[in-house]
Amino acid sequence: MPAVDDPARPDTEPDNVDDEPTAIPQAVGSDGLSRLALSKKRKQRKLRLAARVAVSLVSVLALVGTGSVWSYLRATEAGFSQIAALDTESDDIVDPIGQTGDETYLIVGTDTRAGASGEVGAGSVEDAEGARADVAILVNIPADRSRVVAVSFPRDLDVERPVCLAWDSETGDYSSEIYPAAEGDKLNAVYALGGPKCLVKTIQKMSGLKIGHFVGIDFAGFESMVDEVGGVEVCTPTPLVDGELGTIIDIAGTHLLDGRRALDYVRARKVESEINSDYSRINRQQKFLSSLLRSALSNKVLLDPGKLNGLIGAFTRATFVENVNADSLVKLGRSLQNVDAGAVTFLTVPTAGTTEWGNEIPRLDDIEAIFTAIIDDQPLPGERRETPDEADPAADPVVSPSLPALDPSWVSVQVSNASGVSGLAAGTSDELASYGFPIYDVGNYTGISSQTVVRFAPGMEAEAMTVASAFPGAVLQRASDSSLGNVVEVVLGPEFDGALTYPTPAGSPLGPVTIEEAHDEGAVQLPDDLTVTNAGADPCS
Repeated sequence: MPAVDDPARPDTEPDNVDDEPTAIPQAVGSDGLSRLALSKKRKQRKLRLAARVAVSLVSVLALVGTGSVWSYLRATEAGFSQIAALDTESDDIVDPIGQTGDETYLIVGTDTRAGASGEVGAGSVEDAEGARADVAILVNIPADRSRVVAVSFPRDLDVERPVCLAWDSETGDYSSEIYPAAEGDKLNAVYALGGPKCLVKTIQKMSGLKIGHFVGIDFAGFESMVDEVGGVEVCTPTPLVDGELGTIIDIAGTHLLDGRRALDYVRARKVESEINSDYSRINRQQKFLSSLLRSALSNKVLLDPGKLNGLIGAFTRATFVENVNADSLVKLGRSLQNVDAGAVTFLTVPTAGTTEWGNEIPRLDDIEAIFTAIIDDQPLPGERRETPDEADPAADPVVSPSLPALDPSWVSVQVSNASGVSGLAAGTSDELASYGFPIYDVGNYTGISSQTVVRFAPGMEAEAMTVASAFPGAVLQRASDSSLGNVVEVVLGPEFDGALTYPTPAGSPLGPVTIEEAHDEGAVQLPDDLTVTNAGADPCS
C-alpha cells in the first residue's frame, strides 16, 4: 500500500542522538525532497485544488443560473407560509394531456389594509376590511420551456363567482360558511370573500389552464423585495403623476425606483394622462416585472450573498404559497436559463366597456382564443423564440424508413374518442392494456376527426408505428411541436369498429410507412387589439 503523509508522525531524527547515526526514513513518493520543498509542494497542491474548486463553482453558476440560490432557499424552506388554494383535478381544466409537463402559476398581489401593508400606503382597515386581489397574473411555462406567457386579469373584471367557502384573510383559514355562486362579481371581490381557493376556481374556469402553483404577496413584501435587489430600473415616456399618490416620477426617462416608489408606480390608478387607468396600470406592472426579473437574476444579486440572502428572505417572509418549495423553484430556474427575453410575453385579458357597477366586461370569445393558443403552444403576437422548423402544411406525406418495433411496455398511450360511440375509448384502452401498453389517459377528443389517427411528437416515430401496428388502416400523423411529449395519442374515428390486431413483436421490422405532417388548421385567430408587452421590447415604448 502506498505510504501517505501522517501529520501525527514527527519528521525528525531519533531522540537518542548518542546512538550510531541512522538514515532518516523518507516517505514513498517524496522524491527525496527536503522538508521545505515538501511544504512548498503541499501548498502548491492546495492552491491548485482551491483554484479547481473556484473554477467549478463559477462553472456551476454559469450553467444553472438561478441554481445558485439553492442553499438559501433550502435554509429558508420552513419560512414559506402555506395556504390552501389549488384544485388540480377540476373539470374546468382543458386538455389535461396537452398540458402535461407545463408549469402554471397564479401570482396574486394583495392590498390588505392590515399590519405592515397599511403602513406603506395601502390604507387602513377602516377604509376596507379583509384583502383584495389587486394584481392577478397567470404565468404559463410549456413543457419544453421555450417561452413564458403571463396573462394579467383586471381587478375589476366582471366574473361568475363559483360556490366558495368564506375566507379569513388575517388567519388564512376557511370557515364552514358558504357563499353561493353569483354573476356580476368583481374579480377582487371574489378573492375578498372566498380567498385563494375561490380565485383559483374562477380563473381556472375562465382560462382552462391547470393551475399547479399559487403565490400570494402583500404590499409590504413587494416593497421589501425591491429594496433587497437594490431597486428596479423603469423607463417612462412621460412624467407619472397620480391624483391620490401625487408625483411618482417627475420627468420622462429612465429611473431607478426604491421599494416605496416602485409600489406607487405599480399601484397608481388615477393618472390623468392615461385613458384607461386599469389597463395602463397593468401595462406598467408588466414592464416593471420584466425589469424586476432581470434585476433579480443578474450577477449583482446572484453573486452577492448579502443581497441574495435578503431577497430570498424577503420572498419567504412576504409570500403565502401552495405547491411552491425550494426544489421546485431551483428546477424551474435551471430549466429557464436559456429563455431569451423575447420569449417572455405579457398579455392582458381583453374587455369591452363596463357595467353600471363599473365592472370590466370580458370578451369571452377572445379570452377563449388566447388561452387556446397558450394551451396548444401556438405563436403569440410579438413573441420571439427559437422553435423547431414547422412543417409546411402543403407538403406531401413523407415515408418513414423501416424501424424495429418496441416493447409495448415502453409506450404510453392516450385513447381519445372521436367516433361518437359511447364507451368505445374505454373498451379499446382495456384491450391495449392487455397487450402491455401503459394507458396514460382515456377521454373524448377535443377536436373533429373523420378517421382513426395515431398522433405523436417529433422523434416518437418508432413508438407511434408500434401502436399503429395494432390499428389496421390508421393514419400516422406527426405533430408540428412537442406538446404530446412522450405520449402517443390514438384518436378513434367514426369508421373504427373496435377491432384490433396484436402489435408487431418487439424487434421485428415496422414499415416503411407513410406519415402525414399535422396541418395548422387548428390555429386560433387572436384579436387584433390584444394588449401585449414583450420583455425584450424597448421599455420606453
